[in-house]
Amino acid sequence: MFIVEETIPGTGAGHIPKQRGETLLETAVRYTEERHWDVFAGTWLEAVNGVHRCSCGVTGCPAPGAHPARSDWAAQATGSAATVRRMWQMWPTASILLPTGHAFDTISVPDTAGFLALARMERMELTLGPVTLSPAGRMEFFVLPGASTKVPGLIRSLGWSLSPLELSVRGEGAYVAAPPTRFGSRGAVQWASRPTPANRWLPDATELISPLAYACGRDRQDRRDRQDRQELRRRQGQ
Repeated sequence: MFIVEETIPGTGAGHIPKQRGETLLETAVRYTEERHWDVFAGTWLEAVNGVHRCSCGVTGCPAPGAHPARSDWAAQATGSAATVRRMWQMWPTASILLPTGHAFDTISVPDTAGFLALARMERMELTLGPVTLSPAGRMEFFVLPGASTKVPGLIRSLGWSLSPLELSVRGEGAYVAAPPTRFGSRGAVQWASRPTPANRWLPDATELISPLAYACGRDRQDRRDRQDRQELRRRQGQ
């Protein structure tokens, strides 16, 4: 049984919902019944000589315990609560994965940029959908399907390109890990903006892309400035 931390320091997004006492099975069923999201069971963590490793068996797995266990995962995804129950009865510690491109797409940004964007969106009084925070250092902003085709053009219209911003879109054929999935030894995926009745209707990518692009650009410049200062100190110390 996994526990989602209560809060994320440094964000104005409010409290992250506790999931104490709730099994992965119960959480997965809740996603299908309350949000009508398709879900599927992914890999899980196994203790080997006191070390948690991914059930896929790959040494150095880049997403331990948080990726599909099968190549046909898209066909495995289901919105049936009964089927979900059978999945997690077979694999009770499996990660909860959500396919994108059907009920929602996600816009993925570095977490440092994501926190900046959340603060900016709050000031702009924008309506947010759910947002996840991964221990891998990424935030996923849930938006209406179709973002994967819209966002590249929207970014170009703002004078940016996707690659330097480290902004990407997950649409059809992709997936995201849902709370409280564990990501190796680094912790659990959390809600930075939790699913509520108020955000059942997701925003369109056009509503969020400007503050997200701005935050990514600012975050990129901040990192460059820090690197320049570190290089200057290094040279001065020689």
